[in-house]
Amino acid sequence: MTTDPRRHVPKVDRVVDALEGLPHPLLVACAREAVAAARDRVAAGDVVTEAAVVAEAEARVDALRRGLLHRVVNATGVIVHTNLGRAPVDAASLSAAAEVATGYSNLEYRLDAGARGSRHEHAGSLLARACGAEAGIVVNNNAAAVLLALGALARGREVVVSRGELVEIGGGFRVPEIMAESRCRLVEVGTTNRTRLTDYASQLRADTALLLKVHASNYRMVGFTEATPVEELATLGPPVMVDAGSGLVDEQTPWLGGRPDWLHDEPGIRQSIEAGAGIVTFSGDKLLGGPQAGVIVGRADLVRACAAHPLARAVRADKMTLAALQHVALAYLSGDAGALPLWRMAGATVDELRDRAALVVAQLGTGTVVDTEAVAGGGSLPGLTIPSVGVAVQVADADATLARLRAHDVVARIERDAVVCDLRTVDPVDDARLVSALVAACG
Repeated sequence: MTTDPRRHVPKVDRVVDALEGLPHPLLVACAREAVAAARDRVAAGDVVTEAAVVAEAEARVDALRRGLLHRVVNATGVIVHTNLGRAPVDAASLSAAAEVATGYSNLEYRLDAGARGSRHEHAGSLLARACGAEAGIVVNNNAAAVLLALGALARGREVVVSRGELVEIGGGFRVPEIMAESRCRLVEVGTTNRTRLTDYASQLRADTALLLKVHASNYRMVGFTEATPVEELATLGPPVMVDAGSGLVDEQTPWLGGRPDWLHDEPGIRQSIEAGAGIVTFSGDKLLGGPQAGVIVGRADLVRACAAHPLARAVRADKMTLAALQHVALAYLSGDAGALPLWRMAGATVDELRDRAALVVAQLGTGTVVDTEAVAGGGSLPGLTIPSVGVAVQVADADATLARLRAHDVVARIERDAVVCDLRTVDPVDDARLVSALVAACG
């Protein structure tokens, strides 16, 4: 009598007993998938063993566990790496968020008056002060900030925009579409490459609510170009709204001791306010260096209108984001913003990076120290690079080596058929981890 080969497929409970590392429901799901796959193989005429089924279930558990959100080493040289969580948040900001989140807080309560307050009185007002604005509020991201500002200030009315600034940023965020969602009417002026003050002035009507300037943060136009600066637009009458995107507080970067060359074309929020912008929107992460959020700063009456709009509640930031951003705002106000991870990485000298790279090569026993070019990333500073240093390792199959590095939670890049790890975006505390991953990946 022939034994049914399906008898060699273990029951799900037996496979689950051999698994660990995840909550029981997830282990059961992995075991069921492995058992089902084994039954399919048996039906196709293959021979399976219990050990093979358990091994497949363990592989599924490992794949599921590795797919969970966790920390990785960014050796790509892209500082604000969107796919890797953008820029790191500093420990002190997280500590401030934990302090608020693990208990009760005065989020919307005024302790001195014993009355209801506003969540906009904390991080929003401090960020406004850091940017030289009268008032500010925080929402959940910059797209929401733009949507809210347009909806609150221009719903049913006209917004004048240069054709050269009708941009699309990552994730399909298009300025014309966000304006349509805000129920304002787009009025295009000028041409793709040149828009003058007279172009804006010719379209002013009683129904004009805003003059909108959008910073082209993810592309750069060169050649025969002309744009109208904020200070000129501010003379026309309607409020000027600036979508600054990346969120550079002050283009003079006093927290770095001076403006670095790679930032020479990036407009500052403070300078936009000083030039006469009525309202400015920008990201809370990117070049601000905080958690993901959106910020609206500007004239008190315009910011109040945004805060009072019904949409403000739908896009408001939570208490942990506000607590972390409050710490970031205090860092700028105290002159300590250079200690934020974003600026610490961007401000590291080439000599410092070269010393670290030499130590990595010495510990690795192979590879070379190479000059590289890092970038800000996150749709910021297109076409501009930051001098950097990395470790290059020549391997037979660079793509396979990158995959093995990813298996050890290190993301790198390929240059001239070599695997390159750019140290500008690697936290010094992760250097040893990088060495271990390279040893494992390169053999």
